[in-house]
Amino acid sequence: MNSRLFIIFFIFILMASCTRNPFQPQPIRLAMSKATDNYVNWIHRIDSTVQIFDLYELPVDSAVEIMKSCHGILFTGGEDVNPSYYRQPADTVQCEMDKGRDSLEFALIKVALKKKIPILGICRGLQILNVATGGTLVVDIPTDYPTTIPHRCEDYTKCHHHVKITDNTLLKEVCKSDTGWVNTNHHQAIATPGTGLRISARSEDGLPEAIEWADPKDKGYFMAVQWHPERMEKENPLSDPLARAFLQACLIRMVLQ
Repeated sequence: MNSRLFIIFFIFILMASCTRNPFQPQPIRLAMSKATDNYVNWIHRIDSTVQIFDLYELPVDSAVEIMKSCHGILFTGGEDVNPSYYRQPADTVQCEMDKGRDSLEFALIKVALKKKIPILGICRGLQILNVATGGTLVVDIPTDYPTTIPHRCEDYTKCHHHVKITDNTLLKEVCKSDTGWVNTNHHQAIATPGTGLRISARSEDGLPEAIEWADPKDKGYFMAVQWHPERMEKENPLSDPLARAFLQACLIRMVLQ
């Protein structure tokens, strides 16, 4: 086994029961495109020492520089991505948008992909990652993709559905499950996946629920899901395992830098 593979193997063993790794030389530095207590508490549920940097209020150049010093970035949920970015400008009337956030996150994604910084996306995070890599979105599920499966409800705390996880994917390797029960709170979804991406989970009506690299060779860690794992019980295989695997990737980056 070469030295690089040994280091990676050693890190995974140490992180298997992940809280704080006693051999870890410094805390993981994690950027969030827009932090809220739910995301911060979810990450700290796995490793309470992670240093989190909220990039939302920063100028784009400053945010990019801070992200470069971090070991991973989490693109969080929020408003709709402007449909103009995926060539459907007429559909902006159906969206609630944050143009400044769009500009910030597209800049962050471009640099994160180039520098192979580990990426995790949640809800809007999945959508903007898909658009940034050339994919498109279903602008409004009730209008454009009629279905009996709930994807958004008046009370989001009571809105759930099943997902089917695709075989031979990183998601299945991480969650160790074929299916799952997830929360849901969105009116948009992936229509066509971005360049180099594959769908790794779908809801029962066929809508994509997760994406990852089709071929991860020579690329940074990349996973994005449509549900909100930060709002789910830690025992759910589609919640904490996602954070744990992401932090493992961040730790590997930190050690190998």
